[in-house]
Amino acid sequence: MIFAALKLAHVLAVVVWIGGMVFAHFFLRPAALKLEPPQRIRLMHGALQRFFAAVLVSIVVILVSGLWMIGRVAKESVQAGLGFNMPLDWTIMATLGLIMMAIFGHIRFALFKRLSKAVAGSDWAAGGAALASIRTWVGINLAIGVVIIVVTLLMV
Repeated sequence: MIFAALKLAHVLAVVVWIGGMVFAHFFLRPAALKLEPPQRIRLMHGALQRFFAAVLVSIVVILVSGLWMIGRVAKESVQAGLGFNMPLDWTIMATLGLIMMAIFGHIRFALFKRLSKAVAGSDWAAGGAALASIRTWVGINLAIGVVIIVVTLLMV
């Protein structure tokens, strides 16, 4: 029962992260382009601030649940007298997931910091440049996330 609950939490946290990137990248940003730069940049800053807070929580849930599930399977294998070799799809998922987390760290703690500074100083050119960098890295993270989903579903 605990394994199923952790797997559910893991998947829901992934849905929040990947789904949020899809929404921001393909729906919010194009709609916001109709606004003047000051309004657009403030809107994107506010939306991203809330989304990034949710992603931080999602990352904690993903890490804790993922490590716990791997640890539980490894423990059960050892207790049954078997060796534990992590399946290839789990290894790919974990490796790419850690890369996504590192990219998110760059987005949140470097690029978003630049955006916040630009918004505070009403420097709309710098804000636009920061948003462009964020968009690029979010696109990369979204692509990696889709690869993880494909690998996980196809290698079962």
